[in-house]
Amino acid sequence: MKRYRELFTIPNVWVLVLAAFPARVAYGMVALAIFFKTEQTTGSVAVAGLAIGINSVAGAATAGMRGSLMDRFGQKWPLRIFVPGYVAMLLVLNTMDNKNAILLAAFFLGITAPPINLSVRPLWRMIVPEEYLRTAYAVDTSVMSTAGVIGPVVATSLALSSHPGSALSVAAALMAIGGGALALTQVSRDWKPEKKDENHISIWKNKAIQLLMIEGCFIGFGWGVFDVAVPAFATLEDVPHRTAWILTAMGLGNIIGGLLGGLVSGKVSALKAMRLTYLTWVFISIPIIFTYPGWSMVIAGAFLGLVGGTIQVFYWEVMEAVRPKGSAVGMMGWIWTVEGTLMSIGAAAGGWIAETFSPRFALSITTFTIISGFMILNLGRKRLAAADRIPTVEEDLAAMSNNSPSTK
Repeated sequence: MKRYRELFTIPNVWVLVLAAFPARVAYGMVALAIFFKTEQTTGSVAVAGLAIGINSVAGAATAGMRGSLMDRFGQKWPLRIFVPGYVAMLLVLNTMDNKNAILLAAFFLGITAPPINLSVRPLWRMIVPEEYLRTAYAVDTSVMSTAGVIGPVVATSLALSSHPGSALSVAAALMAIGGGALALTQVSRDWKPEKKDENHISIWKNKAIQLLMIEGCFIGFGWGVFDVAVPAFATLEDVPHRTAWILTAMGLGNIIGGLLGGLVSGKVSALKAMRLTYLTWVFISIPIIFTYPGWSMVIAGAFLGLVGGTIQVFYWEVMEAVRPKGSAVGMMGWIWTVEGTLMSIGAAAGGWIAETFSPRFALSITTFTIISGFMILNLGRKRLAAADRIPTVEEDLAAMSNNSPSTK
């Protein structure tokens, strides 16, 4: 844990972790807050699911455009526009009592979503030396996972309380606090978009990004199916409450996995570490097919989350290494546009697959997509060659010298 202690002595690390955390919890709350608001207003679970789907698709489809805005104009003004807009739409949605109005508000809510996570990622390069970047990504991944565990619990507790409207209100308050704090930090305001190379290739024509997008199509669809297959399986077996056990175990595993990823030696390249961990993920994903919504699925889900959290650390490193210069935020946004859209489609198909065929067949689709993702990255690894290197001592020293000791 020495590396983590050293990381948190670097100026601005605590600032970056704490500033965005409330906004990340808000994002963890939004889906369930929308679900319960819609279900309680319309009395329809189907409409509630549709509202979440519309919100997710709108958010994913426009993530690339919002990220590209930051690559062009910086973070200062985009965050100061998107954050208030999103907070306002959460409060507007909370006042709606008509099905069509709720669906329309959910759509606009997705469009105005502030790219909080996309904004934080490039800031780590400003404040930590190259040799600590993997550890910083691990902390960031674990912070996101922690918010993803806390958010749904808070949203469900508030939505099912005597004041159900407080779920969306609290999400709005947390987004205002976290998004506002991030926008006002000196490191966010000082971030300057990179200048593009003279021979700049667009994200869509970049071979490495194309490969990651293809892999993202499979993983996005597979996780979309999984997110619905688990509660569907538990509901069909008359144990719906066990869904919370399984998802919580996965979330906790994800947190621990992210932290473990940050401890991997810097002498191992990001690409090699990702490929080895991805192969482990393939084998870990197989037992989930044969589990039942109970302790077996809780344990299998925890290991699935553990390895998935570790992969995420190396995945961010690989993306950073292969992306075109000048696309620090937009690149992540466009990849999420592809992956998030397929995730929404997978979620929409997951319930039908589980009900028409079987929940275990739906779970097998997730395993199949993980295997497919590994094969795609393995076959196209030459496109990711830029991530298969270890920074030299000179590069580490240069990164350290560029790391300002300022505590602004």
